[in-house]
Amino acid sequence: MSYETLIYDVKEHILTLTLNRPEHMNAFTVQMANELIDAFNRASDDDNVRAIVVTGNGKAFCAGMDLSVGGNVFGLNEDLSPSLGDMENRFDDPEILNGVRDTGGQVTLAIYDCKKPIIAAINGAAVGIGATMTCAMDIRLASEKARIGFVFNKIGIVPEACSSFFLPAIVGISQALEWSYTGEILDAQSAKEGRFVKAVVPPEELLEEAYKIARKIAEHSSVAITLTRQMMYRNSVANHPVEAHKIDSLAVFYTSLKSGKEGVKSFLEKRAPEFDDKSSSDMPPFYPWWDK
Repeated sequence: MSYETLIYDVKEHILTLTLNRPEHMNAFTVQMANELIDAFNRASDDDNVRAIVVTGNGKAFCAGMDLSVGGNVFGLNEDLSPSLGDMENRFDDPEILNGVRDTGGQVTLAIYDCKKPIIAAINGAAVGIGATMTCAMDIRLASEKARIGFVFNKIGIVPEACSSFFLPAIVGISQALEWSYTGEILDAQSAKEGRFVKAVVPPEELLEEAYKIARKIAEHSSVAITLTRQMMYRNSVANHPVEAHKIDSLAVFYTSLKSGKEGVKSFLEKRAPEFDDKSSSDMPPFYPWWDK
């Protein structure tokens, strides 16, 4: 797929994925959703990509859904009357997929399933889906010019993009509810105090700070990083720690056979490890365990 709303650029094993509708403050559209899903799926199996940095072109990160389009601005089919049964039994039916399922949620599910760590470099306004899409990313950095808002209740709708799953896990249920109820636009420091972003940096330093983290990630075993990402997200919501123990045990067993040997050897030899495992082809046989 060629992209009209994104810039996909890989250097030094780091993908910079730039939202690219600067004349519209990178407002989100159905086309952007489809392109983001494709980009995250593409990067997931690209062995040249070991970490992803997501940012926006121009003064905004993403100013939310483009409300200027005609018809249902969310791209939904108003002729339908979907039920919970439809969501359970017809989840991937084209009628439900294209006419009912939240496009932002489809993007965050692609992020969730991605094998590569994802860093959000929030360079400006991140409102609505501009904020919620970053909830599924692993690390968030904000420019001093960033403004973040979960404004859904203000316009009569509800938080989307699976943010009712991710946001409370990041900031706690009370803070997530307050931000959603009020729709307050947060400055970068308030977002940091609320534990939504890791750090606030000057605008000109934002991408380099993101790349510093990405470079550290890129040095490590691709298979171990992929397993760690999925283990943290999925095991943290398991019903009992024994479920995590089952996966931990298998993951340690299989990583110890290859990348673990190189890691131990390099430690004993006092040198940097040289990992050559690939997340596209060297994942252990139990992966993805949630689909088995």
